[in-house]
Amino acid sequence: MSLPPINCERVADYIARRLRWYVLNYAGKQAGVVGVSGGVDSAVTAYLSVKALGRKRVYCYILPSKTTPREDVEDALEVIKRLELPEDHYEIIDINSIVESFKEKLGKMTRIERGNVMARIRMIILHQRAYRHNGLVIGTGDKSELLLGYFTKYGDGGVDVLPIGGLYKTHVRQLAKYLGVPEKIAEKPSSPRLWPGQTAEKELGVSYEIIDSILYHRFEKWLPEEEIAKILNISNKTVNKILTLVKKTQHKRLPPEVFHIGYRDLGSDWRYPRQWF
Repeated sequence: MSLPPINCERVADYIARRLRWYVLNYAGKQAGVVGVSGGVDSAVTAYLSVKALGRKRVYCYILPSKTTPREDVEDALEVIKRLELPEDHYEIIDINSIVESFKEKLGKMTRIERGNVMARIRMIILHQRAYRHNGLVIGTGDKSELLLGYFTKYGDGGVDVLPIGGLYKTHVRQLAKYLGVPEKIAEKPSSPRLWPGQTAEKELGVSYEIIDSILYHRFEKWLPEEEIAKILNISNKTVNKILTLVKKTQHKRLPPEVFHIGYRDLGSDWRYPRQWF
C-alpha cells in the first residue's frame, strides 16, 4: 500500500533552490520564519529552509500551549540544536496567556473554537516576527494535510509559502530521514496538539498509510473510487470518506472568492508578476 519512493536528493535540492529564489528574489525578503512544533513536517521545513537560505537567514519559533507535551518542546529544541542556529535566531513563546485573554473577552469556547484560536494566535506571532526580520512565514503543511483540509484556515494555513506542500506525508517522512532529522521525530504520529491526546490519524479515523495511498491513486493516477478500493483492498466507504474531505475543504485551499464586476477583477484571471513593479 506504500507510495513509490521519491528521489530525496533531487527533491531536497529543488525545494531549496526554489525556496531561496522565492524568498530572496520573488518576494524580495531577507529571511524565513518557521514555527517548529517538534513534529516531522516542521522539522523537515526547518532543515530545508536552512539548506535554502543559510542559518543566518532562518528564524525558528516554538509556540507551546498548556496542551503541548514537554516532549514536543524538547524535540523542537533538538531540531534547532542540530541546525546550529545562532542563539538570537530562535525563541520559545508560550501562548497560554494570550489564549486566556481571548477566552476572557469571547467567553467559553468549544474545544474546536479554542483550537482554531490557538492556531491563529501562533500565526499572528509568526507574521509579527517575520515583519521584524523582513522575512516570509514558511509554512509546514504537506500535500496530505492540504488535500484533506486538515489545517486551520488563517491559522497554520495562513502562511506565505508552502515548500513541502507537494509532498505526501509518506514522502515527508522519507525526506526527513534523508536530511538527518532524528528518527524519533521522523516517525512521530502527527498532531496539531490543539487539545490533549489529539492525533491526526485518530481524528481522521484512517492511518496516513491508507490516506496517502488513496490520495496518490486518485490525484496522481486519476483512478475512480471503486478501482482504488479494489487495488488497496479497502472498503468503498473508506475511499469515499477521504475523497469527500477533499471536496468539502476546497474553499480552504483557495484565496477568498472575488465576485467579478469589472472587465478584470482580482482573482483567478489576475496575475501581476513582480518584475512589472
